[in-house]
Amino acid sequence: MRVTFVLARADLSGGVRVVSIYAQRLLDRGHEVVVVSRPPRIPSLREAARSIITRRPLPSDTRKVASHLDGLGVEHRIIDVHRPITARDVPDADVVVATWWETAEWIAAFPASKGVKAYFIQHFEAHEGIPADRVEATWRLPMHKIIIARWLAELSEQQFGDRSYSLVPNSVDLEQFAVPAREKQPVPTVGVMYSHVPFKGCDISLKAFELAAQRVPGLKLVAFGARQPTADLPLPPGATYVCQPAQSAIKDVYAQADAWLFASRSEGFGLPLLEAMACRTPVIATPAGAAPELLADGGGMLVPQENPQAMADAIESVARLDYRAWRELSDKAHATACRYTWDDATDRFEAALRRAAEKNPAAESPEGRLTPANVSAVESHSKMPVVR
Repeated sequence: MRVTFVLARADLSGGVRVVSIYAQRLLDRGHEVVVVSRPPRIPSLREAARSIITRRPLPSDTRKVASHLDGLGVEHRIIDVHRPITARDVPDADVVVATWWETAEWIAAFPASKGVKAYFIQHFEAHEGIPADRVEATWRLPMHKIIIARWLAELSEQQFGDRSYSLVPNSVDLEQFAVPAREKQPVPTVGVMYSHVPFKGCDISLKAFELAAQRVPGLKLVAFGARQPTADLPLPPGATYVCQPAQSAIKDVYAQADAWLFASRSEGFGLPLLEAMACRTPVIATPAGAAPELLADGGGMLVPQENPQAMADAIESVARLDYRAWRELSDKAHATACRYTWDDATDRFEAALRRAAEKNPAAESPEGRLTPANVSAVESHSKMPVVR
């Protein structure tokens, strides 16, 4: 197949990382893959002046940043200026994939020659400052949805009446996040991904740590993130922090913790959940993203949202576990992560693209098309849990 991914922005976000993984793996399987994105926008005079006066960085979408696509070997076309991507910017293809609500609006106007339209949904993107009515409208577009978590599938069915989607859970690289069986840390330690994005709930995790530290002597915090901590969201004294760690070094941060804190208020999937569990680190999580299904068999604890005291209680519970009980929790976390591999996920994603083409048989040659029976066979071969 000829597959085009349309990105609003290429950066180091988790969503772009997932797109880059599929792009590379589809290329390795012999498909023709192109990713098209736009460059940063030019900051307004007001934004530039505010940045100088306050000494804060410019908005993220105005800064040139590294991307998970850098050095990947996948063809990445960046258009001339920051504007909507049009049909002239993308090659003819069998399938064109929207990866964000704005990109779904853009590709809706593409001619059939650009490919059957698919919509890769990694979140319900009606965040603060984003027009919810336009986001909801993209869910009603006649595109085959590829959805990464059960709660998004339920949203598709219940709010938008669409049951014809493909559920393709995110996965984890079990080689990149390989950690041998281990014991608890000599000093009780928890970890967190540091983020200023409000819905990520980092403030809740840090408050929970503060409360737990009052009852757990010597409790330590390890963290990593994409930018340096700021005064309005400080790390506690003595915290170990790694800014923009190399991908190969992230596992070492996860493996320093007895539990990983995940306090998201809203999340599409939550890649740190699986990454921490692959590193044999139990997770203390709010029921956001894929946390409910990932923790259904153990491997961590669910706590209510917006409740740092409940998270602090869970931290204390993990800290009080003896070595045997903690090791059992760690082993359950690792066993869950091992059920989610990118090989299986790529099988499902590839089948989803072919299912999109199957909805419009004229868009793909007969020899490249999968029948519904073949698609089901691909899905049943996967080890990942599936919900329809």
